[in-house]
Parts: sequence; structure tokens; C-alpha cells
Amino acid sequence: MTAKKPFEIARDTLKQLTVRKLPPTPTNYQRVYSEIAGLPIEPPFPLDRLRDIALSLPAKTPGQQKQKALLESAIGNLNWNGVKSALMAYGGFTPATSAPGSAPGEAETKPLVESKVAVTAASPSAGTYALTGEFFALIARLIEYTLPALTSDDERFLSQTQALIAALREPSPDPTSVKLSLANYTNRLSFAAEDQAEIKSMLLRLLHLIIDNIGQLSIDDSWLLGQVEALKTVCAPPLTLRRLDDLERRLKDVIFKQAQAKERATQVQEDMRRMLGAFVERLGAMSTSTGVFHSQMEENAKLIEQAKSLTDIAPVLKRVVSATRDIAHETLSARDELQGMRRKVEATEAELAKLHQELDRISAQARHDPLTGALNRQGLDEAINREVANLRRKEAPLSVSLLDIDNFKKLNDSLGHAAGDEALAHLASVAREVMRPQDTLARYGGEEFVILLPDTNLEQGIEAMTRLQRELTKRFFLAGTEKVLITFSAGVAQVAADEEVPEAIRRADQAMYLAKRAGKNRVCGA
Repeated sequence: MTAKKPFEIARDTLKQLTVRKLPPTPTNYQRVYSEIAGLPIEPPFPLDRLRDIALSLPAKTPGQQKQKALLESAIGNLNWNGVKSALMAYGGFTPATSAPGSAPGEAETKPLVESKVAVTAASPSAGTYALTGEFFALIARLIEYTLPALTSDDERFLSQTQALIAALREPSPDPTSVKLSLANYTNRLSFAAEDQAEIKSMLLRLLHLIIDNIGQLSIDDSWLLGQVEALKTVCAPPLTLRRLDDLERRLKDVIFKQAQAKERATQVQEDMRRMLGAFVERLGAMSTSTGVFHSQMEENAKLIEQAKSLTDIAPVLKRVVSATRDIAHETLSARDELQGMRRKVEATEAELAKLHQELDRISAQARHDPLTGALNRQGLDEAINREVANLRRKEAPLSVSLLDIDNFKKLNDSLGHAAGDEALAHLASVAREVMRPQDTLARYGGEEFVILLPDTNLEQGIEAMTRLQRELTKRFFLAGTEKVLITFSAGVAQVAADEEVPEAIRRADQAMYLAKRAGKNRVCGA
């Protein structure tokens, strides 16, 4: 019997669907077509269920995202082989292609056997390195070193880690089994790393919420607000040990002063309580003395009215003088005592004010560069917000200047980094003397500084920087016994009405590089 051609099978399939009164669905068509062509009837492709599975798979790593996209494409094309390959790759297994005529499972085993033979035969002289026990021990040590950073409560992950380390440290580990274990472990490791990153991000968000809450509860405590701003700055990624150590040192100073102020404030409150009690007691005594004095005066007045001669009046006058002298003495004593209390209160208030000023000074260090005393980036951001508010409110001009010390690397290389630090401090000191009180100096990074010039247009800003250059040339910087002339190049930009200050600083930075290329020790406007 001659085999039917595909178009004939398709025609007969449509006829059978009509005769059997079956709906022309893809499933019915495939079943009837396979029946007429003598092909095995395969179950229908579970499109919807596979799509649900694909949607439920996480895609946190780039590898997972790639395999998930391949899986979705294979499902859309009704491709079973593509689905199988994508799922195996997602789980960390390498799909193998069966060779024609090979038995089931032979294709999966052959590449691994060949790789094992290749690994065993490899030698350094051939351009590759043999996987020795020492190499596997290094991998085991690497995994152990990463465990503290991936602290996890997942017992299965921890047991899998210990099993892998034990397998790697066997005297003669099997490369095939190690490869399979590493592939499975890598997949689990990616999930653990993602969890730790998410935990770190969540902890930082919670810490920021707590810090913001403390700041809102401490509106009137400027010294505490300084700590809050410093904490918010240092808690912003990327976290570094140097930044955390620096903040810890500053906060320890502030906490120490805060404890002193708290202890002194408690003592002051107790002193005030005692003084107030003494004052009330003194007032009561004066009130009693005054009442006795009035009673004596009334009694003496009656005696004077009843007196009929000077002889009768003399004893009465003597008692009046004595009572008056007593009340006067008591009044003077109370006055002296109250004045002493007032002086003590004033001294205590002055001491408290001094303590709070010290707290404000230490807290301000969190917003200042410790080397030059200029504002740091956090302090600059606060100053920018303040000046922008004034700019919008008063519609006054605002200019920014970015200056960079000329040949700073050469100075560091020839005189040393300590001399470079002193040069930065020298420039900041001269700048503060030349600047107006309303101007703001900030260290922008390295040897760069930013100066905010409120109520200043572009031309006036260029004049101000030129004036600073002239003043700097009059003051040599002493590096030991050697006089060194420090110069800088600067760019100035006026902030436009609809422009953000960082954009103006960027324009000033471009103008500063023009000044560098023009010969240095120059000021260019943007």
C-alpha cells in the first residue's frame, strides 16, 4: 500500500472531523491526523500549565533571567526539547544532545566521561592545568571564606555547603561528581547571595527610618541633628570600613560631651530645685517677720494713743526702733541671700550654654572636612539647599566656583603627602579670610573646592576668584624651610533660574578645565 502524502492525510483528517462531528480544535486535529498517518498519539502540549510554571520561577540573577526567557520562548513554540534544555540549564545541569543510534542515557554519560578523561590527561605542558587535590582544596577554602558573608538560617544550604567542602577535601575527588555538586551549589549560592543583599538593603532602609524619626523628634537640638545627618550620610551605599570608623570616632566624642551635659543639666536642675525651695522658705520667713512687725507696730500705736506723757511714750518708741532695726536687718540679709542665688543661677546658665556650644561645635565636625575645616559633601548639600531657598525667595543671583590646585600631584611627589595636606589647609585658611561672611567654602574632593557666592552674578564671581588668586600669591606656603607658591585654576558659573546647583557646578568644572588648558592660575566663566 502506497503511503499517503501529507496533504492527503490532512484532507482525510478534515473529513473525519466532519463525519465524527468533532470540534476542529488543535487537540482533535492532532489525534485524528496521528490515527490516519499511523503515528503514535502524543498527549496534548500543556501550554497553560507550563506558562504558569515559567511565571512562578524566580529570575534574580542574569543566568536565571536568560534561561527563563528561553523557557518562555520554547513554551510559546510548543518545543518540548527547548523546554527540557531551558529547565536543565536553569537548575544548573548541562543538557546533552543524543547522538543517532545511542542508547537512552548514553549521550548524558559520554560527555562527562570524556571530560573526566580530558581532565586526567591534561598537563601544564599542554597549556592547561590538571585538577589536583590542591586545586579542589583551594575551592573548599574559598567557599569557607565566603560563608561569613552569607550567614543563612537555611539548614539545607548549610548542610549542602559542608557536604561540598568535604567532597572537595577528599584525597582523590572525582571531577565528575564535583562538577555536578558545584553546579547545584552555585544555583543555591545565587539565591543565598540575593537574600543577603536584600536583607542588607532592608536593614539600611529600616535604619534610615529610625534616623529620620529621631531627627523629627529633635527639631530644636542642633547638635543631635548633626549626628542624624552624619548617620544618614554614612549609611548610604557603598559602605566602607573607613567611613564607619570615622563616624564612630566622631559620635563617641559627641556622646561623651552629651553625657557630660546631661549630668551637668541634672545637677543644675537639683541646684535650681534647692534654690527655689530656699527662696520660698525665705519668702515665708519674711512674710512671718513682716506679720510680727505689723502686729508690734499696731500694739505700739495703741500704747502711744493711750500715753499721757513723754515718760509713757519713751519705752514704746524704744520698742518701735528695736523692731524696725530687726526687720531692716532681716530684709538686708534676705536681699544678700537672693542676690547670691541669682549669681549662682547666672553662672550655671553660662556653664550650660558653654556645654551646648561645645556640643554644637563637635556635631558640626560631622559636616566638615577634618583636614581643612571646610564643609564636606554633606555640609555642601545642606548649604546648597539653604542658598537655593534664598534664591527662589529673594530672586537674587547665586554663583558657584569650582577651583583646583595647580600641579598638586607634583607637589605631593616632591614634598610628600603631609606637605600636600598642609597646602590644602593653607588654601582653605586664606580663602576663609578673603571670602565674605555669607560665602560658603566646601571641599569637593581631593584638591578641589567649591565656593557658593550668594547675591553674586557671574562677573562679580570671576572678580572674587581673581582677588583670591592675588591674595594667595602674596602668602607663600612653608613646607619645612622651603617657600612654595600655591596657585589654582577656577571656573565660575551663575545658577540659572530653572537650573539645579549641581548642574551649575558641572558647568563650573568644565570652565575650570578650560582655565587649566589656558595655562593654569586663571579664572574662566561658564
